[in-house]
Amino acid sequence: MKIQRLNCSIRELKFAETGTGTGVMEFSGYGSVFGNKDSYGDVIEKGAFSETLQEANKSGQWPSLLLQHGGFGLTADDMMPIGVISELNEDDIGLKMDAILAETEKGRDAYTLMKMKPRPAINGLSIGYIPKEWKVGTNPDEPRRTLKSVELMEISLVTFPANRSARVLDVKSDLDIRSAEQALRDAGFSRSESKQILAHGFKSIGSQREAEDMEALARQIRLNIAAMKK
Repeated sequence: MKIQRLNCSIRELKFAETGTGTGVMEFSGYGSVFGNKDSYGDVIEKGAFSETLQEANKSGQWPSLLLQHGGFGLTADDMMPIGVISELNEDDIGLKMDAILAETEKGRDAYTLMKMKPRPAINGLSIGYIPKEWKVGTNPDEPRRTLKSVELMEISLVTFPANRSARVLDVKSDLDIRSAEQALRDAGFSRSESKQILAHGFKSIGSQREAEDMEALARQIRLNIAAMKK
């Protein structure tokens, strides 16, 4: 059976850094919002993904994370995933997902586009699914189809979501190792002290600093970090 599409949007972006200084590109959002009619006239009911979620947790075979549904799908590269879905569950809003983008050209490009200012260049999500159970609307004011059960195949980052009113609500960025080291240097710590603090904490240089100096420097660090986050 042909895979069909239903579009939604990213709700939140998060960025975190590992201790090695290698970026972990993460985002979260809703692949589907329950009760929301898309541009094709379809609505998905709560519980429609329950079988997919059960099977994924049981078998370890999760839906794929793609870009633009794999484009035209003409080559293997078109269908190459751009990352993995790390968390997937239904809540009262819809199909909530967390994902990690791969350290590949496509993964980095997608993340860069999502982080652009003054607005993201890409901020839509769309699901690829096979309908299993549905109800066809009989009145003009009813959905074309109410999907009661679907087999979820993939979730894609897309440029043009069917629900154009739904957009990214927030972007969060944590400081990376280099930025944290610079904040410590700006607060008066030497390069070696900064690296020692990042590796072992402030207590590791306690014998090298007076208590009052440490308290004053800690206040300055908090100010520096707050400024970096703006």
